[in-house]
Amino acid sequence: MKYVDEFRDPVRAGIVLEDISRISDRIGRGRSRPLQIMEVCGGHTHSIFRYGIQDMLPDLIEFVHGPGCPVCVLPMGRVDDAVTLAERPEVIFTTFGDAMRVPGSRKSLLKAKADGADVRMVYSPLDALAIARKNPDRQVIFFALGFETTMPSTAMTVLEAHAEQIRNFSLFCNHITIIPTMTAILESPDLRLDGFLGPGHVSMVIGTGVYEFIARHYHKPITIAGFEPLDVLQSLWMVLRQIDEGRCEVENQYGRVVPAAGNVIALRAIAEVYEPREFFEWRGLGSIDHSGVRLRDKYALFDAEQKFAVPNVRIADPMACQCGEVLKGLIKPRQCRVFGTACTPETPLGSLMVSTEGACAATYHYGRTTTAERTAETMAGA
Repeated sequence: MKYVDEFRDPVRAGIVLEDISRISDRIGRGRSRPLQIMEVCGGHTHSIFRYGIQDMLPDLIEFVHGPGCPVCVLPMGRVDDAVTLAERPEVIFTTFGDAMRVPGSRKSLLKAKADGADVRMVYSPLDALAIARKNPDRQVIFFALGFETTMPSTAMTVLEAHAEQIRNFSLFCNHITIIPTMTAILESPDLRLDGFLGPGHVSMVIGTGVYEFIARHYHKPITIAGFEPLDVLQSLWMVLRQIDEGRCEVENQYGRVVPAAGNVIALRAIAEVYEPREFFEWRGLGSIDHSGVRLRDKYALFDAEQKFAVPNVRIADPMACQCGEVLKGLIKPRQCRVFGTACTPETPLGSLMVSTEGACAATYHYGRTTTAERTAETMAGA
């Protein structure tokens, strides 16, 4: 298929759904609990809610929302550290837009900006580097966030800054990696997952082979999935077919974008610039060994944590906020005590209500209309 509307075709979707129902009927015989499939990526979560996919599926199948939203898993202490850096008078602090409103224990970056800090929204780290070139008398810090999807762009920016010897540019590095995260989920005694929809954009960088341990060691099927409704449905169908046939493999539905070996140039840049941290703190998941990266000593000049005094504080989430339970798939967003009342997109208590990939934001925005209304509107290309 070549065009977006082909991936939203209700007729094709109906055909896939019919086969999903047939397969789930066979799998469901004798089962005492739902079939739990985790969509790791927050982009998949939004597609599932936006297109009403969960409501189209047999009752046996239950999506579990994973921790694949990098803004959502950012702990409150790291937000506080970002605000501290932004409030330094010599600093221009730059960030992607979805990190502006994530609450810290004192304030968000947006509130820091309102209070006088020079916080600027950018679309790429290269934008931040351009600001550094134009303001040689100021220190420009880029809030580096994201999984392997965004690591290459910040790595390439550091390499460019290094080549030009731009000394007033640095990263506040909060990049995280997907494999240790999925391992931590698989080791959790609280979850009983039956399969995965693997992240599409991360896999575009790291390839498909890195997931083999999930099938081989943990005996869970995984399909790398695209983001359109038919992508999600076909990927789910592929996982169900594996379960039905007693297989556990890594399959790639998103082959039009994801090569098996990943992006060699991007991986080379990541390896050159970053090294693993011993551990990194995640909101809701706690500390996960080797799940974050930092700049190598060769590029220490561009490491904001080495250039400035960063408190590195650890702050617990508000007692009322249940982001951690949602991130681990233990509860659904609507089961959170403050969902839609004390916590809304306008007044968020937790990061999942802020990010464009957060499960709570997806539920809030897309979970209030009927399936028929959502499907008719969105599959028509709205």
